[in-house]
Amino acid sequence: MSEPGLKDLLQAGVHFGHQTRRWNPRMRRYIHGERDGIHIIDLLQTEHLIAEARRFAVDVARQGGTVLFVGTKKQAKDTIKEWATRCEMPYVNQRWLGGLLTNFQTMSARIDRLHELTSRKESGQLDLLPTKERMSMEAELEKLEYNLGGVRDMKRVPQAMLVIDLKTEAIAVAEAQRLRIPILGLVDSNVDPVPVDFPIPGNDDSIRSCSLVVSTIGGGIEEAATAYREAEAKRRAEEEERRRLEQEEKRRREEEERARREAAEAAEAAAKVADAQAAAKQGEGGAAAAPQAPQQAQAPQTPATQAQAPAQPEKPATPPEPAAPEEGS
Repeated sequence: MSEPGLKDLLQAGVHFGHQTRRWNPRMRRYIHGERDGIHIIDLLQTEHLIAEARRFAVDVARQGGTVLFVGTKKQAKDTIKEWATRCEMPYVNQRWLGGLLTNFQTMSARIDRLHELTSRKESGQLDLLPTKERMSMEAELEKLEYNLGGVRDMKRVPQAMLVIDLKTEAIAVAEAQRLRIPILGLVDSNVDPVPVDFPIPGNDDSIRSCSLVVSTIGGGIEEAATAYREAEAKRRAEEEERRRLEQEEKRRREEEERARREAAEAAEAAAKVADAQAAAKQGEGGAAAAPQAPQQAQAPQTPATQAQAPAQPEKPATPPEPAAPEEGS
């Protein structure tokens, strides 16, 4: 929804304040005058301030921040829930639990309990319990859903808070002040606007007035939050694609390195096998040449060798010696 003009503010009855006897003097600068005992709020200031509050809320949502919608009075609770749900932001429209912000750690435990009971109910585990225990858990779940159903997805303290009727939500405002959380608030003529960082002067007792203010702020938050989520989804998709490409590149390099290493190992193994075969052949050749040497030394001489050898002179035959004469002859 775009920023409302003076006509829209006038038709919604934003300019009506409280009775003059119930006013807060600190609202003097936002009051245009009075009529029939009722203060009339200056809509020119309202138009400017609601635009300023909208811009701040849009900046928070654009950066991924959380804006907590708070409005428990009957004129605002339905609008608060509708726009917070559309913006996917946390909200409180039934009862503000003391310590929701200042004691968020304990509240987070109760929110976890809410998720646990909801999961058990959806899975049908509660139906398997004894009747007394089942009824006790169902009552606990109903109570947690009533008090914390709107903030069940709030993981951390919000970056801003939109409040309708500061008097009704005095505890919420005090907690936000303590944690220095910026407050955007619809301030009527009977409240103190000092605690509010972005006051929006206007009627907080009219359904149309509350709806106009909440829809103006909520519309800007919805657009900014949607743009942020789309950009975040796109960034995550690009990041996943980049990681996938890096993994593929890393896998390809590892495969190439493994193939190169295997090829080098195969070449080295082939070289070792070739060296072993060459050494084996050399060993066989040496073993075959060793027994041929004595065969050549003992080989008979050929006729050519005999012809070349010098003739040896024959020795004369030695005559037999005469026998010795016998004794006594």
